[in-house]
Amino acid sequence: MTAGKRAARKKTAWVAWLAVALVVAGCVVVGVLHTGGDTTVPAPAADERADSVAILQRSSAEQGLCYGWELVDYYDYGAAPRNVGSNLGDGVAVEENPACPRWVQVTANIGYVSESSESNDFARIAVTGSPDLDSADLRQMESGLERLGLTEDVFVDDPGWAVTRAAVMLPLLAVEAGLAEPADSPVAAAASPSPLPDAGSDYLRDRWGWLLATVGLLLLAALFVTVGAVQRRRTTAPGRGAAPDAPSRSGGKRRVGVPAQRAGAGAAGRTREKA
Repeated sequence: MTAGKRAARKKTAWVAWLAVALVVAGCVVVGVLHTGGDTTVPAPAADERADSVAILQRSSAEQGLCYGWELVDYYDYGAAPRNVGSNLGDGVAVEENPACPRWVQVTANIGYVSESSESNDFARIAVTGSPDLDSADLRQMESGLERLGLTEDVFVDDPGWAVTRAAVMLPLLAVEAGLAEPADSPVAAAASPSPLPDAGSDYLRDRWGWLLATVGLLLLAALFVTVGAVQRRRTTAPGRGAAPDAPSRSGGKRRVGVPAQRAGAGAAGRTREKA
């Protein structure tokens, strides 16, 4: 084999390996760029954060405990949490905060995977607190979240809403665990009620429809009786269209007046003339 053929063969092999390497690299790039969906964990909406902060501020002032939340992306290693908040404000954590010597916090660790992955999305929920709080009480509060409907599926479906909802449930769960006293519910001063208007008769109010129907039927029956009596009186009055031989009201034949004959007069046509 000549030197020229060997050089050509080596060149061909090098081109083939280069083509294979380019194909593999392209597949890797496509796989990285097209992961089959967005895997970013969404943070709570602005109104959800604001409403939660307001509720936690009232509860913290009445119970003497700080409450907060933390939303973490499981696959975002080493990065800051997606969102934190507490009774101190949006973006302010209670953990290791000098303003909160006693605190309770719910942490939601959410993991989203690509559609091409065989794994499923998941959520890991934990309730932590300051060192003076018993771990058994914190575990009781953690199980209470699921009892109130904040399950793993709820956190996976809408992590932002779920973590803020869990945070506002912490004061109630702290009372159940014996970590805080129940908050006093303000009761408005009771004013003397104004007298109610006279409601009238219950009997008439409940049966007015039946009473109107009864009165209407009675009036209709009286009208039929009156019309029938008038028609009967007109048809049975003497001299009003009755035939001479028509029976009277007593059942006998009516007597018709006959003109009287002269005295001594015989029946006409009954005597023969003498011849």
